[in-house]
Amino acid sequence: MPFDDRPISGSARSLAVSKWSNWYLIALKLAIGLLFALLVILLWVLRQSKLEEQRLTLIADVLWLEQRINFHLEESDGNFQQLARDLSREKDKNALFRLRAEYLLKNNPDMLRIVWADETGALRKSAPEQVLSRPGANEAMFRQNVDVARKLGKSVYTDAYSTPDGAHFEMYSPIFDDEHYQGVLIGVFSFDKLLKSIVPWWFAEKYQVRILDGGGHVLASKSKVSNAETTINYAISFDPPGFGMLLRVDAYRSSGNFAQNMLTALVIALTAAMLASLWVMRGHNRRRIAAEQAQRSEHAFRKAMEDSLTIGMRARDLEGREIYVNPVFCQMVGFSESELLGAVPPMPYWPPEEMERAMSINDSRIDGGVAPREVEIRLMRKDGSRLDALIHEAPLIGANGQPAGWMASIIDITARKQAEELYRRQQDKLQATSRLVTMGELASMLAHELNQPLAAIASYAAGCLNKLESGNFSAKEFEAVLTRLGAQAQRAGRIIRRVHDFVHKSEPKLAPCDLIEVIDDSIGLIEPTAKLFHVRIEREILADLPELMGDRVMIEQVLLNVMRNALEAMSAAQVPPERRRLSVRLGQTGDQARISVIDWGPGIPPEFQDKLFTPFFSTKTDGMGMGLNVCRSIVEFHRGRLWVEENPEGGAILVISLPIIQP
Repeated sequence: MPFDDRPISGSARSLAVSKWSNWYLIALKLAIGLLFALLVILLWVLRQSKLEEQRLTLIADVLWLEQRINFHLEESDGNFQQLARDLSREKDKNALFRLRAEYLLKNNPDMLRIVWADETGALRKSAPEQVLSRPGANEAMFRQNVDVARKLGKSVYTDAYSTPDGAHFEMYSPIFDDEHYQGVLIGVFSFDKLLKSIVPWWFAEKYQVRILDGGGHVLASKSKVSNAETTINYAISFDPPGFGMLLRVDAYRSSGNFAQNMLTALVIALTAAMLASLWVMRGHNRRRIAAEQAQRSEHAFRKAMEDSLTIGMRARDLEGREIYVNPVFCQMVGFSESELLGAVPPMPYWPPEEMERAMSINDSRIDGGVAPREVEIRLMRKDGSRLDALIHEAPLIGANGQPAGWMASIIDITARKQAEELYRRQQDKLQATSRLVTMGELASMLAHELNQPLAAIASYAAGCLNKLESGNFSAKEFEAVLTRLGAQAQRAGRIIRRVHDFVHKSEPKLAPCDLIEVIDDSIGLIEPTAKLFHVRIEREILADLPELMGDRVMIEQVLLNVMRNALEAMSAAQVPPERRRLSVRLGQTGDQARISVIDWGPGIPPEFQDKLFTPFFSTKTDGMGMGLNVCRSIVEFHRGRLWVEENPEGGAILVISLPIIQP
């Protein structure tokens, strides 16, 4: 074979390749370092963005809570002003105060006491009645607050003060009758109970809510988590009551982002692995250059060994031109060495019927295939006879370490192909049998799914005939029955079309689907069968769900199959009439719509539950074992789940869980 064996030129080329490889590795290292730095910056920006988003969410939640507290205090103020106006006009003031005060205390957990003082400041009534004492810290403050409320003519709030029961504040609402001052209503409020009644549970699970006085001391606090670390907080003026009080909310430290931390670790690990691989590649390049020099001295030895082989050998360059053939290959195809060397595709030993395939194999190899490959192809001898050959082709590496073409070993496998032809005929018979089995499975599925609509059509047709024979009928009755009969026929057509789509591997049609309507239609279709089995069907809608994306016909098929199985199970087990009940329940668990079909039949033995959804497994003597398997496939297509549970009252519960994916 013609190889470049000049040592000086080869050494210069190896030196050039070595320098180029070093620069290439340095540039690759710099690129990897830059990529690593960019990824670190990206992760930092994402973290800062998340913190900023959390801070904005905190501010919005604090403003919402502050507005809610203000609305509550304004409502309490309005109730006090209304009570003050009614007291100024009512004759039986004591009865009115007792009735209205009890109502306010009952509906406002944060309100501890309501006190009624006359125009002189003397206490007239108090709720609760057993406590009749002046509120507040001392007499002077009480007089001052009464005087401020009387002069302003509106409700005023007091500063916070401490009691054994916690921090309190008061609201003073004056009572006027035609601009004549008649007294004041005083409400005593608890900061702790105010937070307890106003702050919802979900807010307390996310944040720590505190009310601080002007000095920064905690007046009240609410939190579902004890001793939790906080990262960010936001404070807003608590007015009313005012007096420098603040409403401060601290966000709990969120749990670490596992995905982000894992991504960071993977970036670091991959960068380290790439740097290590570059270092290994550097050593490999050096060893490869040394090996290329050693290959020049081994070329003569390899050529002598190739000539001694008993199988055909052929070498081609990168353009597909034949550069070497051994005598065995020449004898195999009947061409001389001079006729084959220098030949380019199409080769003279390619038969016309294999020309296109041989050219395709040749082009795929020339276009960059370097991995060893083994192909079987038919060749043509010089006399026109054919032979089957097994060609194993591997890259041919030149003295410079670069691919110089392909070396192929060729074995005559004509006798073996004749044996394989007999084996192929047997395989064809097996494939034909397999196709028949597949057609039987499809026919079983179609018969199983069409059983319900065809039975309904037969039932409606029999009903129409009975009406005609009786002579006692009306057009409206026939209109309703024929409408249902037409719907069942359309349903049968949809089922056939759906099976046809399944055969062609086309995806079902997803569209907005109302589960309540699907359940109602399914119950309407199964009711004739339920009456035949003396079973009462109950429908329970526990949640008003939005429309979700699904195939209405397929979901209806699942419900009909499951309900029909339950009816047949109760009938076969001869369940007492009072227990022949089938319940279809629709509810919501998180973001999942949950349909439960509950029966009070014999139940499903534990040893059968694992096999229940296996193809061709059935607990019925005449069952085909396809129904529940098809049902599970339909539910899993909708990214849902189908499973069975035991009914504590006896029987079984088939549960269908579907994700609520709105259009």
